[in-house]
Amino acid sequence: MHLDKFFNAQSTAIIGVSRDPNKVGHVILRNFLDGGYNGKIFVVNPNAESIEGYHSYKSVLDIQDEVELAIVAVPAGFVPKVLEECSKKKIKHIIIDSAGFKEVGNEVLEKRLEDVIKKHKLRIIGPNALGVFDAYSKIDSLFLPRYRMSRPNEGSISFVCQSGAIGSSVVDLATAQGYGFARFISYGNAVDVDESDLIEYLGNDSKTKVICLYIEGVKNGKKFLEVCSKVSKKKPIIAIKGGVTEAGAKATLSHTGALAGSADVYFGIFKQANIIRAETLEDMFEYAKILEKSIKPKGGRVQIITNGGGYGILATDSAAKDGVKLAEFSKDIAKELRKKLPSIINISNPLDIVGDATTERYSMCLDACMKDKNIDALLVIVLVQTPLIATDIVDLLVKTNNLKKKPMVVVSAGGEYTETMRAKLEENGIPTYTYPEDGIQALSQLTRYYRNK
Repeated sequence: MHLDKFFNAQSTAIIGVSRDPNKVGHVILRNFLDGGYNGKIFVVNPNAESIEGYHSYKSVLDIQDEVELAIVAVPAGFVPKVLEECSKKKIKHIIIDSAGFKEVGNEVLEKRLEDVIKKHKLRIIGPNALGVFDAYSKIDSLFLPRYRMSRPNEGSISFVCQSGAIGSSVVDLATAQGYGFARFISYGNAVDVDESDLIEYLGNDSKTKVICLYIEGVKNGKKFLEVCSKVSKKKPIIAIKGGVTEAGAKATLSHTGALAGSADVYFGIFKQANIIRAETLEDMFEYAKILEKSIKPKGGRVQIITNGGGYGILATDSAAKDGVKLAEFSKDIAKELRKKLPSIINISNPLDIVGDATTERYSMCLDACMKDKNIDALLVIVLVQTPLIATDIVDLLVKTNNLKKKPMVVVSAGGEYTETMRAKLEENGIPTYTYPEDGIQALSQLTRYYRNK
């Protein structure tokens, strides 16, 4: 698919860099500089001699060095001419941030764009795109200043998003919540490179473990199904479909010029291709968290451990609603636990180790669950407000998870003290959730994905 230069180019020309720091081209230049991009940067503005200490070229044709990637931020009417010049310069990979094409009814200009692309065999992301952010190479064509939108640290989630507005706000929020990204791509009108091309590329990308996708409409349904069916065998794809209502479908057409199509058709494709469907953006990243961090479960039987009876009940109810099968202790493990635990504790599922639980009691139960072949995954509820839970519970959970024997999620709700503990668990590769329903739902998606893979 020859898309690698969009993410790993060693030389980039930014076309349309204004001297005004608030204009799109200038913001992109600053993002490259402030983000630590190590490749060569070339500034193109025919009306300036230098910008931010960089010589300003009148055209890409005046640049003597090889240029691997161009980012275009000029008014829509000038874009076809810029593409012609890029072709003469032998720049084949181009991101068009410029808007003003099919999404505003200017189909004639978009058709001109398509003709130039086909004529010169260019690879284009856009137009009307927010573009690309790569956490590793620091390529950053997002025309939002870094002080307004946080850039994520290096990670293994990649997010393909048709909407720049949704993508930017979600990445900003996810970054604040500690998620790491490999790549973020907002592809806009998709005159050339579309969602299927990007998913195929990410399917072969060693830095990406989980692919997140927001789509409003796809260009080629057959291609989308074929690509996703192939990629989902290697790594999970989590998708949200925008425009599922009649009103949403109309808004989609005016947003990116895409036809939304029947939501039921998309949901059928998702199921056929083993794409995990998320109802909300929050769900998407809650699922991404467990799929990124957890090992493959051997089955779908889940054991709940809790020091709060009510939370155990809520988790059990949620398991029944989501079709999650609860595990049953083997006879030998049940006997072992019966000897070690206080008599008031029922050896069952959920395993309520009551409010006076200590780290040592959790340790006994976790060890037993790891040995029990009847248990495939664990939901561990830890309410740190209880007086006998000490900070060493974090060390125990990390140690247990590092055994890589079974997937484990932790549910813990509370204020600042709880959030500090959860942050440490997340840093050490344990997916954590505030509510038991979220933890169960995440485990449900994990087991369902691997069962259908």
